[in-house]
Amino acid sequence: MRTRVLVAEDDARQAEGVRRYLVAEGYDATVVADGRAAIDVARRDRPDLLILDVMMPRVDGLDVCRVLRSESEVPILMLTARAGEDDLLLGLDLGADDYLTKPYSPRELMARVRTLLRRSHRRPAAEHPVLSVGDIVVDPLRREVRRGGVPVPCTRGEFEVLAALAAEPGRVFTRQQLLQRTRGWESYPSDRTIDMHVLNLRRKLEDDPGRPRRMITVFGVGYKLAED
Repeated sequence: MRTRVLVAEDDARQAEGVRRYLVAEGYDATVVADGRAAIDVARRDRPDLLILDVMMPRVDGLDVCRVLRSESEVPILMLTARAGEDDLLLGLDLGADDYLTKPYSPRELMARVRTLLRRSHRRPAAEHPVLSVGDIVVDPLRREVRRGGVPVPCTRGEFEVLAALAAEPGRVFTRQQLLQRTRGWESYPSDRTIDMHVLNLRRKLEDDPGRPRRMITVFGVGYKLAED
């Protein structure tokens, strides 16, 4: 079965261009023109990748990303003409896997598509050990986090930062190391992304986020997850 890619883009000319690039690379491509249709088709067809424009009618791309990320792990590549850092960080925080600003070259688009599809291939269950640090349990295979047995909802970025820290409790990771362990350099533009994820994780995992005892800042270096 060929890899299926869903393209959500309301500009008919750009949508057709993306569709042609994908077909030329050997992918099956489906195009929709609004966010509501993107959600419906993604739920129905379960594509291997979603290419998602931010500015769309009915439901915008950010809301599409928020809805689908709560339901599935489909890789999401967001396209936008808005290149502001705040917009980019918001998209990543909602669970987008990568972000490409317009105008973009077909070669760059296809390179991003191939990279995301490679990353989405699941490894055998034996390579996904359940990680336990105190009362925090991280299950990489099911992509679940629990604290004291209670599920803790996390965005994709938050989960990957926590999983990297939980894999080696007590070890101090620099922000750059966490960037490499999670999405890689091409997806995160600055250290602020990691800081944002750590701040959100503290709100979810700490009794007192203002005085963290789990997600520890090592000043001048980075972060660690305390073993005790």
